[in-house]
Amino acid sequence: MANLFRGEIRPAQVFPFPEAADEEQKDLIRSLAEPVHRFFAEQYDAAESEKLGSPKESITNALWEMGCYGLMAPEEYGGLNLSNTGYATMGDAVGGVDLGLAVVLGAHQSIGWKGILLYGTDEQKKKYLPRVCTGGSVAAFALTEPSSGSDAGSIRSRAVKSACGKFYTLNGSKIWITGGGVAEVFTVFAQTEVIDSKTGQKRDKVTAFIVERAFEGLTSGPPEDKMGIRCSNTAEVYFDDVKIPVENVLGGEGNGFKVAMNILNNGRFGMAGTLAGTMRVCVTKAVEHANSRVQFGRKIKEFGNVQEKIARMAMMQYVAQTMGFMIAGNMDNGSKDYHLEAAISKIYASEAAWIVCDEAIQILGGNGFMKSSGLEKVLRDLRIYRIFEGANDILRLFVALTGIQYAGSHLKELQTAFKNPTANLGLIFKEGSRRAARSFGVGGTDLTPFVCEPLRESSKLCSESIDMFALGVEALLFKFGKKIVEEQFLLTRLADCAIDIYAMASILSRATRAFNNRLPSADHEVLMTKAFCIEARSRVSDNHKHITRSIHLENYSNMSRIAKEVCDNGGIVHKLPLEINA
Repeated sequence: MANLFRGEIRPAQVFPFPEAADEEQKDLIRSLAEPVHRFFAEQYDAAESEKLGSPKESITNALWEMGCYGLMAPEEYGGLNLSNTGYATMGDAVGGVDLGLAVVLGAHQSIGWKGILLYGTDEQKKKYLPRVCTGGSVAAFALTEPSSGSDAGSIRSRAVKSACGKFYTLNGSKIWITGGGVAEVFTVFAQTEVIDSKTGQKRDKVTAFIVERAFEGLTSGPPEDKMGIRCSNTAEVYFDDVKIPVENVLGGEGNGFKVAMNILNNGRFGMAGTLAGTMRVCVTKAVEHANSRVQFGRKIKEFGNVQEKIARMAMMQYVAQTMGFMIAGNMDNGSKDYHLEAAISKIYASEAAWIVCDEAIQILGGNGFMKSSGLEKVLRDLRIYRIFEGANDILRLFVALTGIQYAGSHLKELQTAFKNPTANLGLIFKEGSRRAARSFGVGGTDLTPFVCEPLRESSKLCSESIDMFALGVEALLFKFGKKIVEEQFLLTRLADCAIDIYAMASILSRATRAFNNRLPSADHEVLMTKAFCIEARSRVSDNHKHITRSIHLENYSNMSRIAKEVCDNGGIVHKLPLEINA
């Protein structure tokens, strides 16, 4: 994705679709997935877990015994040593059963103890990983505070190092911590005073710590009363002069922000796999109803408006699942730079799942509105996924600004080259040719060599979108320069372009794999890819117009003024009309 912001492609990162799991790993995944699916089908009751506020004890014990709390931890620490692809597969299984349970398991290992796995010393891993993988100790990730949500830099909790240098004293609180009321091991982030190695000056920087409930002074509040995911414990956590041994610093003093962001980036891809499982079940419920419900003398699956809903629901599930497994596969194959793709997959999957569930309810009609359908609970559970582990609004800005920064560095390189054109003719001519091709729509990006024959026209739609996108990025950089950071109306549209382009490239790759391998689903995958690319190309074109045309730029100013007036007024500015004219 970073390369696409400057109009370049790295085909090897997308084509062919990554085959990350060897036969041994595939056998392991299958051997785990089958009993887990059977266990959920025969023993798990999502409605019961919601009423109880947690899975019942027998369920929790069974999940510990099956290894579901330590899926990706190495075997030496009691984990199952699953690959990222295996983790996504298991996420699909849980997501199709109960998103509340998915949060219980996901928050524990995707972020709760993930920092220990990524940044822990050998001693820290030996001490804590067996406890959180097989020892029954729940782990929690404690970052959010009343003053810091998406803005992690505004953390106020503080840890002060003792004069003897052997421990820190932590004071503060964290809110909305998943597992906060039941966890025994916490990854906690707090401000610490750090001496700058270059200047020698003292400054506050965030540091990550491993904190145990057993440490005196750590307490938690009552469970929060939430809209959804009610079977997961969410509570405020308090730190009152908590003494933390210096050996429990995680990732080095002052490196807490990097630790937090890498934990979140590392775990985000799992949401796409989990929510793909949720969408799969929603589509199944909608299809079962459409196949049996008769209105006006016909089954409702025969009506075009219902067909359009089901088709789009199926495409959204396919795209989200593809993104999740594309990223997981690349991670398993050694990719280290996937933060933009992971953010995109989280945004897309969480928003697509909401639409899919909502449309399933619409197809079921009154039946969908009843609790008995199970969809009412899914919709409530889904709402948090657009907020936590990075609110989608912030992640869109993250995608756009990170990509623009990368593109901007390339433009600086080009500007430097023009200062000495004789020595840099190759770079200048190459860039000039590329820009001309993009501007005239000929000879630009070409993905046709990487896709199967039935998808060549679809690949051209993706290629056109990439060239259009690159022109939009350049236009914004030239117009606003560093001030682009304040143009959030435009950055959001730019991120939406990036999301659609990555989605197109991913499914082009997967459908090509299905076609070339003659999979039974190949024709269906090709058909969905064709339909999605047509719609995605249209959205990219519309967003490009919003980015580059003056009428839209002026309207963003109107929108900003409207919002300011409403906020300044404390709500709606206009009053109820006293007279209604015929």
